[in-house]
Amino acid sequence: MASYPGTDHEKRKQISIRGIAPVENVANVKKSFNRHLHYTLVKDRNVATPRDYYFALAYTVRDHVVGRWMRTQQHYYDVDPKRVYYLSLEFYMGRTLTNTMVNVGIQSACDEAMYQLGLDIEELEEIEQDAGLGNGGLGRLAACFLDSMATLGLSAYGYGIRYDYGIFTQRISNGWQLEEPDEWLRYGNPWEKSRPEYMLPVNFYGRCEVDGNGRTKWVDTQVVLAMPFDTPVPGYGNNTVNTLRLWSARAPHSFNLHFFNSGEYITAVCDRNLAENISRVLYPNDNFFEGKELRLKQEYFLVAATLQDIIRRYKSSRFGCRDPVRTNFDAFPEKVAIQLNDTHPALAIPELMRVLVDIEGLGWDKAFDITVRTCAYTNHTVLPEALERWPCSLLENILPRHLEIMYEINARHLKVVQQKWPGDNDRVRRMSLVEESGEKRINMAYLAIVCSHAINGVAAIHSNIIKRETFRDFAELFPQRFQNKTNGITPRRWLLLCNSGLADVIADKIGETWVTKLSELRRLEPLSKDEQLLRNIMKVKQENKMKLAVFMEQNYGVKANPGSLFDMQVKRIHEYKRQLMNVLHVITLYNRIKKNPNMSIVPRTVMIGGKAAPGYHMAKLIIKLINNVGNIVNNDPIVGDRLKLVFLENYRVSLAEKIIPAADLSEQISLAGTEASGTGNMKFQLNGSLTIGTLDGANVEMREEMGPENIFIFGMTVEDVAQLYKKGYHPRDYYNKDGELKQCLDQINSGFFSPEDPNLFHDVFNSLVDNDRFCLLADYRAYINCQDKVSALFKDPMKWAHKCLMNIAASGKFSSDRTITEYAREIWGVEPTNVKLPAPSEPLQK
Repeated sequence: MASYPGTDHEKRKQISIRGIAPVENVANVKKSFNRHLHYTLVKDRNVATPRDYYFALAYTVRDHVVGRWMRTQQHYYDVDPKRVYYLSLEFYMGRTLTNTMVNVGIQSACDEAMYQLGLDIEELEEIEQDAGLGNGGLGRLAACFLDSMATLGLSAYGYGIRYDYGIFTQRISNGWQLEEPDEWLRYGNPWEKSRPEYMLPVNFYGRCEVDGNGRTKWVDTQVVLAMPFDTPVPGYGNNTVNTLRLWSARAPHSFNLHFFNSGEYITAVCDRNLAENISRVLYPNDNFFEGKELRLKQEYFLVAATLQDIIRRYKSSRFGCRDPVRTNFDAFPEKVAIQLNDTHPALAIPELMRVLVDIEGLGWDKAFDITVRTCAYTNHTVLPEALERWPCSLLENILPRHLEIMYEINARHLKVVQQKWPGDNDRVRRMSLVEESGEKRINMAYLAIVCSHAINGVAAIHSNIIKRETFRDFAELFPQRFQNKTNGITPRRWLLLCNSGLADVIADKIGETWVTKLSELRRLEPLSKDEQLLRNIMKVKQENKMKLAVFMEQNYGVKANPGSLFDMQVKRIHEYKRQLMNVLHVITLYNRIKKNPNMSIVPRTVMIGGKAAPGYHMAKLIIKLINNVGNIVNNDPIVGDRLKLVFLENYRVSLAEKIIPAADLSEQISLAGTEASGTGNMKFQLNGSLTIGTLDGANVEMREEMGPENIFIFGMTVEDVAQLYKKGYHPRDYYNKDGELKQCLDQINSGFFSPEDPNLFHDVFNSLVDNDRFCLLADYRAYINCQDKVSALFKDPMKWAHKCLMNIAASGKFSSDRTITEYAREIWGVEPTNVKLPAPSEPLQK
């Protein structure tokens, strides 16, 4: 575990943006570290393991957060600002240790302290388990938003579920994906604090009855308890620490008490697990809706516990306590903002109505007005199979009162539609929240739109599509509600933390203000002809590539050429993301080399990573194809190190932090009109990668920011796709007309890449040639030609470096700080304070 002069520790000490740690800070860290090792972990250096050292360091860092955390909450109590509640079924947080050290400003002190203790802080950082409580972009966006809300000084809270098992661990066996449980809590979580004193009841099942006063009551329910676990979310350099509260399901003490009374103790204890299963595991399908009972319970469990917490906090404020007998909810929308991250928490709407009407005694109209002014909804997808539609039969069984409320909301909503468009029965049918064709279902997106004051997409093109197509009728009814909020990423994790070398090069030229004001990167543009700056940027890139090459050889057994073009596509495996087109390009290059072994070709290492939902047959078959093609390409002596294809097993946040800084080329190649935004594209851009992509999602705005000459755009536009389908798309025509494409597909179909089973990839071939829902074959030739342009440019290092610099300089718009500022001002009605609170060692300012 020891570090030595000349290693990464010495390099890290030189990074100006982190500074040099004062001697007294280093001494304090060492003292706290030893105290935790001895008194918290009950170990000494003779028996302590590397994991013990990680935990001792984590507790030491947490000590620096706790005082700030408590002071922040006290500050919010005193000031009583409007509070923002971000409800999400996913928070893909990744690792916490390094991010916390960076944001609190103690990384250099901890680094030096560990060095003096003979420990390597980077090895300790690698021990931490990722908090993988999300599938991909939606959950990672939520994590970036929490970082920005704390950095901007917003009184904000994240609310989610503390899954015992996060997104599964992916293992590749014989080229196939295998899923293993993600036991991220096996060794405990040093960052969370349980709050059993705030445990809350959540009800399921039962029936509805009307009392003598005409008020509906939900009775004979089964109760599950929601135990909160709080995690601190520190802002960058401002001493603000917000809270992520995750709920864990617990069985009540009275659970199946009759079993105890009859002596069936074992049965009673085992039955408790049924209640606690609600928070057991994260559902891995985030782009295909499945109406599973457990998933519905998870969604309601989250919103029911959260709304009780929100209302408790509101009632303790001076606005909620004006009347000692009855809470005054008039100011609720002025003091509470609830953001629904997709439709997963949309049950917050009927739950808030239930609480206001059934429990607090408000009239329907007033309760509905409060609900609409409080709630806002973010849409994340246009794929129809991803939109939530809950069967009414399931809702009637599990949440009978909520179904009644949703029926009432729909009835009143349809009256408004009929008044605005009298006689248009087809429109009434289209706009009903209750879908009558087939099994009767509630459309949760429609519910969220009708009951929210703001609806936003997550990129300009996506927001236009949902207004023009997906929710056109509703945009005509509520034009003032629809907005755009282009996604962003936090520059703290996605540059300062993961690419410290590049952060230092930038800081040397323009200072450090860009860390919290990413638009400052524009100041790099006038330096685009500074050859020394360009060389420094490429030197950092090359160091990152060499480091990744070592990692790949150790973990995947593939020897990558660090001088080759590192070409990366990392995201969930899904047909619409078109990993298959990337594979077709690799096969095309392979065939060219085999046809002409002496041809001059730019060496390329293609890396594809991502997880397929366990039940998604085609996605898992795509992973198998990637691995099989890689086996043949990587082991062909004629190809040598000119072309490699590597599947990156178990892609996750901590792996992304290694991969992204080393990328030369970022693949963002979804069919135009299918990707809502993307955030991986932004991470690669910020780290100096060039993008090859379609005019889809945030790629459109990236091109606007950097200029079309600094990005490789190919393929059909949204309008082109519509025209193609209008005249009739016949993928087999493209297959027959393009010789290179036909050769690739025939090799896949014939078993060339699956000698063990020649029929293995028939489904892949058929899906492309006979169906091709996402138009790979139509875009193939444009993609190949664009990739040839990429290779040509890579031959000129200084021109390539110039475009890298222009990408970095144009990244400012894609900071989550900008995104959250827009949410705050235009949806939540709050202003970022950007106030730096006093540190725990400083006196409070009155």
